[in-house]
Parts: sequence; structure tokens; C-alpha cells
Amino acid sequence: MFNHTTYISPFTWRYGSDQMRALWSEVNKRKTLRKIWIALAEVQSELGLVTAEQVADLVRQKDNIDIERSSEIEKEIHHDLMAEIKCYAEQCPIGGAIIHLGATSMDILDNMDVLRQKEALKLIINLLKEVITLFGDQIERYAELPTIAFTHIQPAEVTTVGYRLAQSAQDLLDDLSELERMYQGLKGKGLKGAVGSSASYQTLLEGSAISPLEFEKRVMEKINLEPFTATTQVYTRKQDWRIGSALAGLCATLAKFALDLRILQSPPIGEWSEPFGTHQVGSSAMPFKRNPIMAEKINSLARFVAAQGAPLWDNAANNILERTLDDSANRRVIFPELFLATEEILLTTKKIIGGLTLHEGRVNHNLNQYALFAATERLLMHLVKLGGDRQVLHEVIREHSLVAWSAIQRGEANPLATLLSNDKTILELLERDEIIALLTAQEYSGDAPLRAKLILKEIRLLEDK
Repeated sequence: MFNHTTYISPFTWRYGSDQMRALWSEVNKRKTLRKIWIALAEVQSELGLVTAEQVADLVRQKDNIDIERSSEIEKEIHHDLMAEIKCYAEQCPIGGAIIHLGATSMDILDNMDVLRQKEALKLIINLLKEVITLFGDQIERYAELPTIAFTHIQPAEVTTVGYRLAQSAQDLLDDLSELERMYQGLKGKGLKGAVGSSASYQTLLEGSAISPLEFEKRVMEKINLEPFTATTQVYTRKQDWRIGSALAGLCATLAKFALDLRILQSPPIGEWSEPFGTHQVGSSAMPFKRNPIMAEKINSLARFVAAQGAPLWDNAANNILERTLDDSANRRVIFPELFLATEEILLTTKKIIGGLTLHEGRVNHNLNQYALFAATERLLMHLVKLGGDRQVLHEVIREHSLVAWSAIQRGEANPLATLLSNDKTILELLERDEIIALLTAQEYSGDAPLRAKLILKEIRLLEDK
């Protein structure tokens, strides 16, 4: 049990779930190692290389994890896996002598790592599906609610709130597909010995009716993990990099969503808000503040996740010949924290999207203030269809728009509809009420509602699987 008198990681208690922490715990690590040793011994027993009694002894002690004793041994021999083997062997008077028979350390450690990666990916995938469902609920709710869109962080044309959310949901669906592909494709090192040539197993299996390849297949089936066909002492570290890249891709999607939320939550726009508790404190100095701390946490942790790609790339590119140990220490840190950080981002997004607040009054205010400019495009096209001179009318609208922008910058209401509906050049082609109707900003969202609903349909199909 940790305490606060020494350094502990924020991931030990602050970020991520108890389930994910348990998965990456030392206890689970050692139980997984023992699971692989037992699978190895079981196949060896089937071949008559070890006895059933020896295997049964290993099984009886599989959950008797003694980290204190293993650590004592490691201090003396300076090899963590051999320390665990010796600790396990002390507990197994009958079977201890055959633990790890024929294997090299990475036959056990690499397969153990991939088994934990698969479990962690499954947790991430299931949580991502919950987040996507919540996005779908909000898309359904706001598919047709018009809102001003922004390009270059400047008011542009009209979109809908649901369509804006659909952009994130579409990326999340792609992220889910990639993570599921990774999950299905994860492979272990298998059992190939010190340089991947299976020489030790070939010697062990002499006189039996089974090849090292078949022996590996039978052991790996017991732990439900497919092996790579070819490895060195370790499986290719490109797989680690691909996992990191897939998780970073998911976090990129959620980081954009969080950044957009921070902008939309700022008082000058003020359209969206993340959940804010009744007793929540926004600032130690300014009692009125409602800082977007959830969205900011997502952006902060997403940077951390993205940064793990560099050492994982180095591990893949710089693992010299059949194996060097310069990937080992950083992998102990990277994988638990990579998954815990990604999980915390998903958990936080789940809270945000589930409790998202839309300030529709502010949405309408901004729409009325800015969308008129975009609606002038529709007015211009209508006027030209009626025989107007496109260049003359473009200049008329441009001049009135500049006047309107100046009024807005002075804090006044947008006068553009009034200016255009009273312009003599335009009135020669259209009645005043027709001009006003064409400038109705809410009707200029194109097929955004339809496209939002198409993404919603994909989400609902996913839920039905």
C-alpha cells in the first residue's frame, strides 16, 4: 500500500480507474507470469517431459504472490525475473525444479506484456464505446439546432450543434475501428528462446514427436495469444509503437473536442459549458471564475500520451541486432501510464459529454449577431438570378457589411438586415419582406442536420452489434 511520505505517481491514485491500476499492478504482473509458466509446464507434461504432480504443484501456488521475498532475492542476484522464479520455486517443493524449463526471460516477459496490453486495450475500447454512445445522444438532441460556425476563430457560416459534435463522433468511430484492429492483431513473442531460433526447445524436444513450432502453438493457445512467426529475443517493438500511435490518435480526437469546448465556453462566445458542481471552486483568487478544468485536463494528458510515441519509436528503431536492453526501463513506465492517461481522458470526456450544457440563448444571440453576414451569400445569388449585376450587388453588400461590422465592434446590434432591406439597388429587384426572409440566418445550415443524423445512424448501428 502506498503512502504520501514518498514520491508516488499521480497515476497511482489520481488518474485512471482502480481496474486499470490493478491490471498494471505488480501482483497481476506476477500472476500473469505464473500463468505462462504453468501453460509451458502443462504442454511439457503432455509430452512426458515433466510430471502431472509437478504441474499441479505450480497451479496450487499460482496466486501466492510474495513480492517482499522476490525483492529480497533480486537484491542479491540483480535479475528480476530469476528472482520471481526462485521465489515461486521455494513455494513449490514438487514442481519448483521445472519452472521456466527451456525458456529465456523474454519468452515469458514479452508474452506477459502483450497479455496485459490486450486487457488494457479491451478496457479502453469498452469505455470508448460508452463515450461514442453519449456523443450520439447529444447529436440526436441537437442535430437541427443552428449555430454560428467559426473558421480562423472568426464567425463564418451556419452549422448545427449536432453536426459539430458529429465531427468528433466520426473521428471517434475511426479511432474505435483502429483500436479494435490493434486488439485483434496483437501478437506475443511466442516461445523462441534467446535469439528467436528456438534452439533450446529443439534440444528439449529431441526424441518427441513434436517440433518447436508445434510446441509453441500449443503453449500459446493455452494463454490465448497468437505468436509472431519471426522474432529476435523480443517481439518487434514496432508493435509497441503502433499501440502508442493508436492511443495517441484517439487522444488527438478528444484533445480537439476539449480545445473547442474551452473556446466555446469562454464568456465572449459562451455557448457551451462543461459540468460545474454546486460547490466547485473555479479559482482560489477570483470567486466568480468557472474555469474549464475538465477540458484543460484532457488537453494536458493528451500531450503526455502523444509524447510517448518518441521513446516507443526509438525502442523500435534502435534495438540493435537480436536485442539490447535499452528499451526495458522506459517500457515499465510508458505502458501503464500510457493506458492510464488515455483512460482518464476518456473518463473525463464521458463526464463532459454526458453533462454538457448548451446555452441556447447565447447560441441564438451569436447566430443573430453574426450569421447575417453568411446569409448575404444566399441573397446575392437570388438577386443575380433575378437579373441583377453580380459585381454591383457584391459591392453594395460589401459596403453595408463593413458598416455592420463597425456597429458590432461598438457593442451595438447587427444592423445589416435593416441596411440591406432599405437599399434602393436591392429593392429594385426584391420586396423588403423577401429580403428579410432570405437573410433569415437559421435557415442557412445547408444539409448539416442530415449529415449529423447519418453519423448518428452509424453510432446506433454500432450499439446494436
